[in-house]
Amino acid sequence: MGRIGLINSGGESKGASDLADAVATAVINKRAGGMGLISGRKAFQRPMKEGVELLNAIQDIYLSKEIDIA
Repeated sequence: MGRIGLINSGGESKGASDLADAVATAVINKRAGGMGLISGRKAFQRPMKEGVELLNAIQDIYLSKEIDIA
């Protein structure tokens, strides 16, 4: 009650560090009480296999019970 869900934007694709950046952003967002991460360019401007890996890593963070509000 009285709280608004927080959703971060993943930002532009920067290359090799995209997976690590997306995971770190998702962890920070979840620990802050966030509900999701917009990950368009980081996932969809790369080969399908890499994009799916990135999206799965983000999903795993939001499904993980070990990562909780700080």
